[in-house]
Amino acid sequence: MHTLVLGIGNPLWADEGFGVRAVALLHEGYRFPAEVEVVDGGTQGLFLLPWVRGADNLLVLDAIDFGDPPATVRVVRGDGVPRYLGAKKVSMHQTGFQEVLASASLAGDLPSRLSLIGVQPVTLDDFGSSLTAPVAARLAEVVELAVAELAAWGVVAEARNAPPEPLAPVEMARLAYERRADG
Repeated sequence: MHTLVLGIGNPLWADEGFGVRAVALLHEGYRFPAEVEVVDGGTQGLFLLPWVRGADNLLVLDAIDFGDPPATVRVVRGDGVPRYLGAKKVSMHQTGFQEVLASASLAGDLPSRLSLIGVQPVTLDDFGSSLTAPVAARLAEVVELAVAELAAWGVVAEARNAPPEPLAPVEMARLAYERRADG
């Protein structure tokens, strides 16, 4: 059974980058069996369709406007996931990802297990900034929720002893940018 852990979002728009930051931390902290793929999906929209269609299990990490208090974390499972990915659009990638799920469903390739771990953003309109402090403070919690969700699916995560290579060049650029900003 192939499991896909997918972080989506735009790291250039404040809290909108939560999903890609969370999946990067998951990748840094844990090693998974070969049948588990951890992917920084960024803002790829429909280009993510092959990954979703090839997955038996899909766990999405993202910033979602649930209408909750800022920095609230919520886990959604099953049929409710597509509703939240399109109910209140906070970025272009979410419209695209809802379309990815609809396309996979029409093709008969929707993953049998589908979960979303999302955080309510504080701000999305601050181009060039990192996550707000309240949202950044929820990263570790979301990583642990992801590990627990995967464990419920029978996926065992092994803590890493040494950091791996970053998931994507964009993550390396973010790390360099934040190092310069800090000082």
